[in-house]
Amino acid sequence: MDAISVIRTKRDGGTLSPEQIDWVIDAYTRGAVADEQMSALAMAILLNGMDRAEISRWTAAMIASGERMDFSALPRPTADKHSTGGVGDKITLPLAPLVAACGAAVPQLSGRGLGHTGGTLDKLESIPGWRAQLSNAEMLDVLRGVGAVVCAAGDGLAPADKKLYALRDVTGTVEAIPLIASSIMSKKIAEGTGSLVLDVKVGSGAFMKNAEDAAELARTMVGLGTDHGVRTVALLTDMSTPLGRTAGNALEVRESVEVLAGGGPADVVELTLALAREMLHAAGLPDADPARALADGSAMDCWRRMISAQGGDPDAELPVARERHVVTAPASGVLTRLDAYAVGVAAWRLGAGRARKEDPVQAGAGVELHAKPGDTVRAGAPLLTLHTDTPEAFDYAVAALADAVEVGAHHAPAPIVLDGIA
Repeated sequence: MDAISVIRTKRDGGTLSPEQIDWVIDAYTRGAVADEQMSALAMAILLNGMDRAEISRWTAAMIASGERMDFSALPRPTADKHSTGGVGDKITLPLAPLVAACGAAVPQLSGRGLGHTGGTLDKLESIPGWRAQLSNAEMLDVLRGVGAVVCAAGDGLAPADKKLYALRDVTGTVEAIPLIASSIMSKKIAEGTGSLVLDVKVGSGAFMKNAEDAAELARTMVGLGTDHGVRTVALLTDMSTPLGRTAGNALEVRESVEVLAGGGPADVVELTLALAREMLHAAGLPDADPARALADGSAMDCWRRMISAQGGDPDAELPVARERHVVTAPASGVLTRLDAYAVGVAAWRLGAGRARKEDPVQAGAGVELHAKPGDTVRAGAPLLTLHTDTPEAFDYAVAALADAVEVGAHHAPAPIVLDGIA
């Protein structure tokens, strides 16, 4: 095997053999295939695609580059959720303890935010004392004792993906659906969950801007899960408007706790319950009632135990930004559009997100929404409140919101869940 022949096969529109795929992933992980060679192969995949057998083998090779976790000793069935990322997407926070309160074990490996999309670990790290880095043994202990854990993936899971992900980010090949799907699914399958629900976002604030691309990605990932023995389903969900009424780390934790307390924004509650039902059904617990677990406090109890088990104080005061700036409604009428991408960029510029993986984030920074599409607004009344410790960022954040808002006479509400793929 040599890298040039593998590149030429895909460059010329051919199908990579299982042996070629196994070799190139292993060699790249070991450093025997150079970054520039893998860059050329990634571009060829972006331009010429892969069939299902190729993507499945590529995913298997990335899984084989590292360890595979095993939760078969747990007394509960395992279920996990993955979101492709959005603005105000705090769903993992109430969802993991909710599903655990209904009888499943939730081993939720999560990531950090980059650019306009928020990261679950950044949000939880705004809780004093909370730890994202757990050993495999610690993760298993929390699952046994609590039923849910949210933590960072260890370096041993799919190390080939870690190298390839960084390379795709700087070579213009992030959009290749075979590489997106195999990146997500290699980590989720290696994680060892028995079932998986995918929340594939669609809209301006999502990675996939249109429903056709999102559906293709969802079908590809569901196929990969099925091929590797993981019960997998996907929901396509709307990300044209931010989820809930906050975008920012501590702001979203507060809102998640409101949901667990039986309140919170209707859209966050609706999506949390929809995903919980899918997870419980996939885990073989179709009779569990997540709405009851929210109402009776058992989900909140599970949240408090989960946070405590990872070193956090569920009663601690959350960070608050030092400075605020109010953005007012430009006209009176019905809010017809509040662009998710613009709000995400504003939150990022305020300090809630990062441009590079190593950048710090401000726990208290972000955007608070006082109205959502369909609400009546009055000219000059508060529409958004911007939060930051760095007031010089306000101008940049306001500039990001310049075309984010439209006010009209009426608004036709769009559903949150657009479609399901199994």
